[in-house]
Amino acid sequence: MSTTPRIAVIIGSTRDSRFGERPANWIFERAKARGDWEVELLDLQKFDLPLFNEVASNAWAPTQDPAALKWQETIARFDGFIFVTAEYNRSIPGALKNALDQAYVEWNRKPFGIVSYGSVGGTRAAEHLRTIGIELQMVSTRSAVHIGGSDFFAVHPLGEQNKPLSDIEGSIGPSADAMFEDLDWWTRATMAARA
Repeated sequence: MSTTPRIAVIIGSTRDSRFGERPANWIFERAKARGDWEVELLDLQKFDLPLFNEVASNAWAPTQDPAALKWQETIARFDGFIFVTAEYNRSIPGALKNALDQAYVEWNRKPFGIVSYGSVGGTRAAEHLRTIGIELQMVSTRSAVHIGGSDFFAVHPLGEQNKPLSDIEGSIGPSADAMFEDLDWWTRATMAARA
């Protein structure tokens, strides 16, 4: 068994015009730069998951859909996750909720951090994601990255400035570092416990 944590950064939006790739790539590069994790970027657009239509969660009945099985096999490889989520109407995107619902066993006893964005930093989506994580028997980090307010409008393509995320590094970088420290501790603790 590898002792190097395997962390997946998951892009939670599948819209063609999504902003999520930018913060996902930013946090992915920062996570890789740590040097003590194996990090992979997972894009929900590439998994083409159907809407959840199984008889029950895979905790209770085997999954039948091949795309859902592929998704379960993919996330089972990881020890921790960073979800990159927009806030849509005070919650997470439907595609992310569907991806979470397509598995259960594979999420259990694994930690996750959050990078959220929107006019109020995606905070309501992040809180909703935390409650979903509790039901999936996951561990949420206390620290998260919230890209909101003037920072969000400075880097979003619809804003007047459309700057790179590196331009707001001073605002969000310390939050990313704090989330990484939380995620590293919980990942190593849960890896040891699962072993």
